[in-house]
Amino acid sequence: MTTPKSVAGRLFTLLSVFSEQRPSANLSELSRSAGLALSTTHRLVNELVEWGALDRDDDGRYHVGLRLFELAALSPGSLGLRERALPFLEDLYEVTHQNVQLAVRDGLEAVYVERISAHNAVNVVTRIGSRLPVHASGVGLAMLAFAAPEVQELAVRSPMRRFTPKTITTPAALREVLARVRRDGYAISDGQIELITLSVAAPIRGEDDSVVAAVSIVVPQDVDVAGLVPAVRTAARGISRALGAPSAVRSPERGASD
Repeated sequence: MTTPKSVAGRLFTLLSVFSEQRPSANLSELSRSAGLALSTTHRLVNELVEWGALDRDDDGRYHVGLRLFELAALSPGSLGLRERALPFLEDLYEVTHQNVQLAVRDGLEAVYVERISAHNAVNVVTRIGSRLPVHASGVGLAMLAFAAPEVQELAVRSPMRRFTPKTITTPAALREVLARVRRDGYAISDGQIELITLSVAAPIRGEDDSVVAAVSIVVPQDVDVAGLVPAVRTAARGISRALGAPSAVRSPERGASD
């Protein structure tokens, strides 16, 4: 790893040490992972703690602080979206009592910005703030299918990580699925991330009618999705309407191919 020269670069390198797999780290681990001298790490970490970007527990381990969560909530990708979407996510949850998720696209990744789960719902790998590649996730496919042609081509040409034997990994398969999503107005990701689950997702449009997010429901493999598709699409249409999307006022019949 090349050590950043600027102070900002070193701060970002320290913060990037934290992940879902490593939610905490001590000073030595931060120093080693960031490629920084221990004295430099100690000074920068103290500044991050003072600012609220990191918290230190009684065992001397550091965790991401709430200040970063506050800033992340101001991101254009989630500012206003979560608040307007939450009533529809709650309605979808009440109807299904399954995992309900809201995501935005960042490059070729779906970033999950909200999630509601029941205690007895099937276990999922996602959490708020986590990412999954667009080719393998329901929300990712729902957003990618309506992304700019150059974004779709980049996804088709890029390596596709295989999670299970069902994961889409070829350009031809991805093109076929994206065409189907554009035709149907929703996406189904069946066992692509975990073989025990499948998700139904639908795109959410913003005030310029472009797709800005997606909503999904994740259920066990043996659940019949036929009754879930209308519920997910209704939630997506409601959120789109709340965001001011012109097409959201059309009837479901006219918008069936979104």
